[in-house]
Amino acid sequence: MQTEPRFDLLISGGTVIDPGGGHEGRLDVAITADRIAAVERDIPRTAARRVIDATGKYVTPGLVDLHTHCYWGATYWGIEADPVAASTGVTTWLDVGSSGGYNFPAFRRFLIEPSQVRIYALLNISCIGLTAPTYELSNPDYLDVELAAGIAEANRDIIRGIKARIDRNTTRGVGIEGLRRAREAADRLGAPLMVHIGSGPPPLEAIFSLLKPGDILTHCFTGGNHRIINPDGKVKDFVKRLWDQGLILDIGHGTGSFSFEVAEAMLAQGLLPDVISTDIHQMSIQGPMFDMPTTLSKFLNLGMSLTEVIERATVRPARAIGLTDLGTLTPGKPADVAVFELQEGEFTFYDVFVQPRRGTKRLVNVVTICRGKVLERVPPRPLQPWAALPKHQKQFQQPGPWLERIR
Repeated sequence: MQTEPRFDLLISGGTVIDPGGGHEGRLDVAITADRIAAVERDIPRTAARRVIDATGKYVTPGLVDLHTHCYWGATYWGIEADPVAASTGVTTWLDVGSSGGYNFPAFRRFLIEPSQVRIYALLNISCIGLTAPTYELSNPDYLDVELAAGIAEANRDIIRGIKARIDRNTTRGVGIEGLRRAREAADRLGAPLMVHIGSGPPPLEAIFSLLKPGDILTHCFTGGNHRIINPDGKVKDFVKRLWDQGLILDIGHGTGSFSFEVAEAMLAQGLLPDVISTDIHQMSIQGPMFDMPTTLSKFLNLGMSLTEVIERATVRPARAIGLTDLGTLTPGKPADVAVFELQEGEFTFYDVFVQPRRGTKRLVNVVTICRGKVLERVPPRPLQPWAALPKHQKQFQQPGPWLERIR
């Protein structure tokens, strides 16, 4: 008598890298419904209704991107999450500040709830969010703490904290006031505050005066005048002090926020970022960021191990925003899984200043599973009319998976 298969899906023959669950090595991953059912050696293929052969490939938890913009159609930056997720392995997206108090309800109803992948949010302290490219904090009337705290409290299942972009463009004459009000809103919620940096005014010291352990400093390897290192390459004292106390340093690559010079100085001292994220948006998917596998590949070629980069794109970002069930392949946890090839060859990677670095390794996603289902690869919608790269970044036009699809 033939027995019924125990599992719905089996990922067989791959090398598992799961820092959050303590699994590493040649292991099979079994899924039942929307949960991880087993991570074991040599699970019989007959035990599952469907088998994915991962021989020669790496199997990781679904990636958690701590800095994204996926409020498509209502904001300057937003892309659609599902088509990108299917070919990048990112199953959990944290949209950081695209929505504010007045436009979060539509974000939830029309984009978050129908999405196949998981989307969480940090609410912008500006009530208009990122409707336009910048200047959202320049009118103090937009900085409504009561509204932000109320909307966030009513949506605590989705909203994981508060976001403020603090640089010379977003603030435009109001100084640090936007950050003060963001701090107040985050404290009311007992939730993290994520702060975007780049180039001031206001100065970096003023920004750090309002940060606390558990907050997130995104664009931490910026090459602007908010850079966290001194001219000698050493981390600034006030940065290191708060980092040691629990501040989270997040990459947030984007099109303006990742410098090889800063990254190399930090890694030369053995100082690794806490989280590797993309700042994926309408411009950055065209390069030099392209996607999460490309961003992780840059750090592989800078000398970090595959386990180190996977940890910083799975369990660490999940823990930073209190999503303790995600970013791991532990049995009983949600069945979010990514399968990658690690290609060997000669590759060129760029930072936001179009500075090249040669590399020999590149991660490429081949399968993405979210909530126990394999995501279908479908083309994204065309970019919005305003989504044009700055002139200096058009020089290289290095093809990546999303650029190839858009063309």
